[in-house]
Parts: sequence; structure tokens; C-alpha cells
Amino acid sequence: MYVREPRHRMTITSGRVLVAGATGGTGRRVLDVLHTSDSEVVVRALTRSPDSESPLRDRGADEVVIGDVMNPDDAARAVADVDAVICALGSSLGLDTLTSDSADGEGTKNLIDAACKAGVEQFVLVSSLGVGDSAPGMPLGLRLLFRGLGVLPAKARAEAHLRDSGLTYTILRPGGLTNADATGDIVVGEGGDTVSGSIPRADVAGLCVASLFTPAATNRTFEVVAQGGLRGTPEGIVEIDWQTAPAAARGGSTVEESESAD
Repeated sequence: MYVREPRHRMTITSGRVLVAGATGGTGRRVLDVLHTSDSEVVVRALTRSPDSESPLRDRGADEVVIGDVMNPDDAARAVADVDAVICALGSSLGLDTLTSDSADGEGTKNLIDAACKAGVEQFVLVSSLGVGDSAPGMPLGLRLLFRGLGVLPAKARAEAHLRDSGLTYTILRPGGLTNADATGDIVVGEGGDTVSGSIPRADVAGLCVASLFTPAATNRTFEVVAQGGLRGTPEGIVEIDWQTAPAAARGGSTVEESESAD
């Protein structure tokens, strides 16, 4: 574990936040939430593609870093002078996930290590239902698929690395991601085998931003689904006083259980 030199905490009106995975479905909506909120934080986006710089700035990013989290030096550049990180990285599904680590695993671990060295204060990680003790929350067929492709084990390693890092963190394990409008009606579980179902990316994005300003979310792992997407009977439900609930992006309603981001 790295010895950090702590920076000041994020506040509603100051600080710099890095959005990693900013071109993915959830990452784009995190930018939207930050852009439409009342906070005046400086928003930095990380992408592998130079072609994405202009669209990210149009979406509300004040700064754009071109880099690949699989490269530790790029990860270090991305977190320089940053107060908080929202990590919404995801991997494209394919045969390469069977033979090498991915943004979900090694890339996220690189970002966590860089954040520790840079003295980043807070780290919000978007993981997934199906990881670790939340395995029952993902339908068996999908769980076997994503486990076989290495996605769930990689996310589990990233979660464990973050918990052991010494960073102040919040881990969100959303159910099946959809492109529907934000509902604002979210079922939050804690303890692993708590909830099952789906949730709009826009709701997840809102929780990511709210986690930065919610002391009750500190160093905790939550399973989250939308009330309307809930399957079965939930257990281990917790009430969190989220400190901000800014407007979120709008979209369609296609269900997608995984995503990737440049």
C-alpha cells in the first residue's frame, strides 16, 4: 500500500474530478450529470482516442487527457492534480479478454495505484452485480458468460485492489444497464446477495457524482438497481442520504449488461 499525501476533500463548489471511461455509456452520462449540476468542479475526461476530445469537450469536459490506463505512465498523467476519480471503465467483449487482462482489471488497478501516489482523495468505482458476493444478483447464464470471458474476475480484482489501497472509496455494483431516462427511484443493497435487476445508466451516473459528496457512502460497496427494474425480493436494503441529485442525461430503453469505453 502506498503512503499518500492527502489533498483537500471535494466540495460542492471546488475540486477537480477525473472521469475514466468517459466515452462509454455510463461515463458519458457522468459528464452530463456533472455538467448540469450546480457544482463548479473542474471536469477532466480520459480517453484513448484523440478523435474523442472534441465530443467530450462538447459534453462538458473542461480538460481531456489522451491516454491508455493499461499504461501506468498514462494513468499517472490522468490523475495529476485531481481530487477525485470516477472510474467507469469497461472492456469490449471478445477473445482478447480470454488471453489478456483488461481495463476492468489491470487498467483499473493502474489507475488506483496512480491515484494513491498522486494523493487523490476519493475514488468511485463502477463495478457490476455478479462480482464477488453479489454473484446471485446476475442471472446464471450471463454470470457464466462474463466469468468465462474474464470480466467478472477482473472486476473482482479491481474491487479488492481499491479496498486495500488506502484510498477513500465507494464501489457501486449496478444491475443490467439500460439507456432509459433516470428514474431517481433506486433500490440500494449492501452485503452482496441483496438485489437483482436492471438500472438506467443515468441513475448510476447520478449515484457516482453523489458519492463524491455523501459521507455515508465512504468506504462502502453497494448493489444498485432501479425500483422499476427490480427482480425478486430484495434483502439487505440500506437508506443512504445522498447529498446531491442533479439532473441526468436522457436516452432510450435498450438493456445492455456490459459496456466498453475508450
